[in-house]
Amino acid sequence: MEKSIKPDRKYLKKGIWILLTVTGVFVIAALILHLILYLTGEPAKAFQIIWIVTGSAIAAMWIISYPILYYWYKNLEYTIFDDRVSIHKGILTKTVQNIPFRAITDFALVRTLYDRMLGIGSIKIQTAGKSAHSPSPYEGSLNGLLDYETLHSELRTIIKSLHPVAEPVTAAEPARAAPNTILEEILSELQEINRNLKKE
Repeated sequence: MEKSIKPDRKYLKKGIWILLTVTGVFVIAALILHLILYLTGEPAKAFQIIWIVTGSAIAAMWIISYPILYYWYKNLEYTIFDDRVSIHKGILTKTVQNIPFRAITDFALVRTLYDRMLGIGSIKIQTAGKSAHSPSPYEGSLNGLLDYETLHSELRTIIKSLHPVAEPVTAAEPARAAPNTILEEILSELQEINRNLKKE
């Protein structure tokens, strides 16, 4: 199986909405400062400075952020292979992140407020080797997906077939006992180690 997926254009729209939200925060902050200065009787020149600084900051943010956002979206692609998930990303330097299925413990479906408004979702990839000190508990992320529920179901089916005893356990669900065959293999390994130690 080889399945290539591009994030939906709504993912780019999500980034624009975030920039618009930040712009709104700048404008509200400038209005509050304007009101404070007005009430304290500051000269009109102070108001001009506030709006020049605010306008410059907003313009600089859009000039820098929008091209980065656009090219990040344009170069982002996900490929599902039989043995791994590949994430192609980057703007000037393009990288490919390969995450093998054997290392993946779970796929988490995440939808932010903007995602719900736009009808898209993200699938976060969790692995056993992810450092506890990392700022994110996830190894990778498939963002801006339109058919996120179907893909999430397909990926979790693959994981269940590869790790039949590695079902996620919630607080309300007791952990399942490992099958006897696995326990027998562990016992056999321990006996082999014991024999080797006795030989030494």
